[in-house]
Amino acid sequence: MELVLNNITKKVGPECWLHEMTIAPRAGEVTVLLGATQAGKTSLMRIMAGLDVPSTGRVRVDGTDVTGMSVRERNVAMVYQQFINYPSLKVADNIASPLKLRREADIDVRVREIATRLHIEMFLDRYPAELSGGQQQRVALARALAKGAPLMLLDEPLVNLDYKLREELREELTQLFAAGDSTVIYATTEPGEALLLGGYTAVLDGGELLQYGPTAEVFHSPKSLRVARAFSDPPMNLIAATATARGVRLTGGAELVIALPAGASPALTVGVRASALRETARDDDVTLSGRVELAEISGSDTFVHVSTAVGELVAQLTGVHYFDLGATIQLYLYPGHVYVFDAAGVLLVAPQRHAGGACGAN
Repeated sequence: MELVLNNITKKVGPECWLHEMTIAPRAGEVTVLLGATQAGKTSLMRIMAGLDVPSTGRVRVDGTDVTGMSVRERNVAMVYQQFINYPSLKVADNIASPLKLRREADIDVRVREIATRLHIEMFLDRYPAELSGGQQQRVALARALAKGAPLMLLDEPLVNLDYKLREELREELTQLFAAGDSTVIYATTEPGEALLLGGYTAVLDGGELLQYGPTAEVFHSPKSLRVARAFSDPPMNLIAATATARGVRLTGGAELVIALPAGASPALTVGVRASALRETARDDDVTLSGRVELAEISGSDTFVHVSTAVGELVAQLTGVHYFDLGATIQLYLYPGHVYVFDAAGVLLVAPQRHAGGACGAN
């Protein structure tokens, strides 16, 4: 299915919920809508589904103008944050409902096949209320898959589940989407979820489409500071800097030898991902000394908040580390692992990517 939203906007009263944008998600691929709350993800998805009509612009599917056409006419499957199932129907009948509407043959076989893919085949004779939240969301996903719609829209479907269930379902969804049977649009506020799902990512902020492209490309080469902020967790460290003959000088800190494009503005911002800061020095590293303000252990990583001469920094250190509050710490940064943005927030320099992993990985 080829979906194209051409020059669409969405205005509600005096407020502009979606600024003019054009986007054509890749057919048969996953497109992640990434952005904070009220970035415009749900508004955009509702227009894709046919639940809302754009204030201006047109929506086309496979070359046909479908602007104003209903959800049923467009054959769209949707899964919401709150899992929605028919409470009076058993799980098997919930999954079978779109198959029965199409009067398909071998419904029982198809239901069991889909349920097995989502590991809920043992619950087919139960009612939704008898299941956990994660199991109920699997039922909602199974019903969406059973519909076999060419366009599947998932609006933060895992946000209300606990951490363990989210991680489990993310992996399962990645495998399900890999089949390429539908064009999938997946909304999330979490950069890590976008990276896990892969495919393509559209970064939204304040109703504007900031960047769209292959997920890895958008992550490694954000076009602007706004994209970099949206696609970093923890947030990218941003340091004021000035251009020098050899590169950039951090305000209150060292000079980084970096090749800047000709005509770069004197005032710059250097972006450093938390994973690019290390405790051990390598050749050509610069040293950033500071005081430990907070240390958080999360899974197999430790996030250290450090007050330095160049500002407050967050370092993501692999492994479990313990620090005394107020202790002095030395962080090391390789100049080739930084981003440089001009005074308008436009990307000038991005880290070079090497085979075997992302730049700045510990």
